[in-house]
Amino acid sequence: MAHIATGTGKTATGGHGDVALASAATEGAPRPDRSEPRRSRNAGRTDRDGRGRRLGVPPILSYGFRPFFFAGATYAALAIPAWLAVFLGYFSPSGPFAGSAWHAHEMLFGYLGAVVAGFILTAVPNWTGRLPLSGAPLAGLVFLWLTGRLAASFLADPLAAALLDLAFPAALAAAVWREVIAGRNIKNAPVAAMLSLFALANLLHHGEAAGLVPDGYAIRLALAVAATLIALIGGRVTPSFTRNFLARKGAPLPAPFSRLDGLALAATGLSLLAWVLFPLTTATGAALALAGLLLGLRLSRWRGASVMREPIVLVLHAGYLWLAVSLLLLGVSVLSGGALPETAALHALTAGAVGTMTLAVMTRASLGHTGRAIVAGTATRAIYLLVGAGALLRLAAPLLPALYLTLVVAGGLLWAGAFALFALRYGPILFSSRLGKGTMTGPPAP
Repeated sequence: MAHIATGTGKTATGGHGDVALASAATEGAPRPDRSEPRRSRNAGRTDRDGRGRRLGVPPILSYGFRPFFFAGATYAALAIPAWLAVFLGYFSPSGPFAGSAWHAHEMLFGYLGAVVAGFILTAVPNWTGRLPLSGAPLAGLVFLWLTGRLAASFLADPLAAALLDLAFPAALAAAVWREVIAGRNIKNAPVAAMLSLFALANLLHHGEAAGLVPDGYAIRLALAVAATLIALIGGRVTPSFTRNFLARKGAPLPAPFSRLDGLALAATGLSLLAWVLFPLTTATGAALALAGLLLGLRLSRWRGASVMREPIVLVLHAGYLWLAVSLLLLGVSVLSGGALPETAALHALTAGAVGTMTLAVMTRASLGHTGRAIVAGTATRAIYLLVGAGALLRLAAPLLPALYLTLVVAGGLLWAGAFALFALRYGPILFSSRLGKGTMTGPPAP
């Protein structure tokens, strides 16, 4: 990202079965019974399997993570080179957004929107006990996402582009609210609220492009939502999967949730709210720096050093570290009056935290939910290295003006390469049927 301006099975390496990603994301909450899928099977319905997924549909449309992880990765792999071409002056998008505004919009509401949809649509059935979205309804949602991408990039009429682009986040938020309310799963209402705020940010960005809303609020709100989701959900899955791995080794476990964790999350939420509304005040800068330090302290209690040889767990720690560093850098940028370029902090958050954590979730969930061993093979390790290297180069670019262009291009290509490799290596998995429960061996880990 080059220039953004302002069912549980074995969850560790070597096991088959669903990854416990969605369950870990609500760790500490009562685990709802999957009553609706079971009632459906007991009533003799044959159009769905035991997990509530529609039978007779292509595997790619059997669960939300499949089409949206593939679409999000493919789009990220294409959108960054396209942005570099825009940045270098080779062409300009013909939609309502120009230059860096288009880049920011498509990376947040295009790529990230797809990945968030894939995760949420897979997690919600586990949270609520209701049937997952699959088949034609899921295809329709993917179509809305794709329509939005085309409209935001190529449709010059600002009103038409906004209506087409906003259809996807509005439909996604409405679907999640419906499931949360119908499943009486109010504990996860904050996640639905985050999706609603993300949709609002998209609307505000169209308002900015039309000159109706002051610049900056939309992107700050979208980034605040992304950072909050990483702090909350990443803060649950990272210690959870670390605990699973270390428990099998008989090693000391991550510290349980404590007042420090609550303080870190509260500081993160309040500092991000202040940044959205009052981005340049000293109090906001201090709050962001404090939040970054507290998140780093929180991370230090999860025994990341003990999983150094387990990349598929270690990458979760790396993603959370990026979040802590990005908020600290953003606070320093505000406090220094821009002596530390804001773009360095923002790309630590976007290319670093968002890029790393989304790929961490995408690789793990794609393996676990398709019945494959949750192990990082050669290609998966390369994915993690590419996204990390790309983020580091992009962060360094504004700090080294003499090498700025070289670092922006190299960082962007490395980062895009990580998502291209995911699409190439994991695409066949996402388009293929789930491996059976009795499968003891399978294809080598990707």
